[in-house]
Amino acid sequence: MSRRRLAALIGALLSLGACSPAGLLNATIARAGLAITQDVAYGPDPRQKLDIYRPAGDAKLPVIVFFYGGSWKMGSKATYPFVAATLARQGNVVVVPDYRLYPQVTYPAFLQDCASATAWVTGHFAQIGGAGGKFFLMGHSAGAYNAAMLALNPDYLTAAGVAPGRVAGLIGLAGPYDFTPSTDPDVHQVFAPAPDAPTRPITYAGAHAPPMLLLAGDADTTVRPRNTRALADRVRAAGGAVETRFYPGVAHIGLVLAIAPVFQGKAPVLADIQTFIRQHPP
Repeated sequence: MSRRRLAALIGALLSLGACSPAGLLNATIARAGLAITQDVAYGPDPRQKLDIYRPAGDAKLPVIVFFYGGSWKMGSKATYPFVAATLARQGNVVVVPDYRLYPQVTYPAFLQDCASATAWVTGHFAQIGGAGGKFFLMGHSAGAYNAAMLALNPDYLTAAGVAPGRVAGLIGLAGPYDFTPSTDPDVHQVFAPAPDAPTRPITYAGAHAPPMLLLAGDADTTVRPRNTRALADRVRAAGGAVETRFYPGVAHIGLVLAIAPVFQGKAPVLADIQTFIRQHPP
């Protein structure tokens, strides 16, 4: 079956609610030629584990730490081989951590977990085959929020033991960078212990920000593209380096699905990510 026909079949099944998008996509992802290490503990909690994907061999490669979304209430690293394996096949080491979720924890514990996972990466950089001394932070939706908070507010990484200046770049997919948790009934309780202003990534935007690639679909009604525009405008105004891409007709989940081989024709998300990584070698 051709890739185009397979994408159409998966799309039809998803529209009928016949099965999960990740399950279908992951069934299409080949793992031959990849070295995959699963369930590496970076902390004592069962949720504090990570998976590592890289091409087989001993080459030194750029490192990407990818945080998934799910409104800080759901999600699993087991859902994302279609992202991690695809990025690994492009010549990257990809680390996908789980992190604690609501109601087990509230803000900012999930950010502290993400920082701890990143600290594990920096502490094992040579062992996982990292090139240079820097890494990329990447995320989708709530995961893009997590990545942005780590990249823009250095306190989280510093507290976890990561030296300043280790972030080569931020790759954000449809992140809620400029939202007010107290007015969002879906996540109000997740952020209840904290006032609004310190919880917004845009609050921390400035010239100190690492290079940024912010991606969004213009048909996204879950996390409006204005979040991407607002953060980019704030960083540019401060003199920081940021690129944006807005993909016509692409919705919230479609943005991350476009990384998978069968959906890459929907938007050049993967190509844009790889171009950004090449332009900012670690």
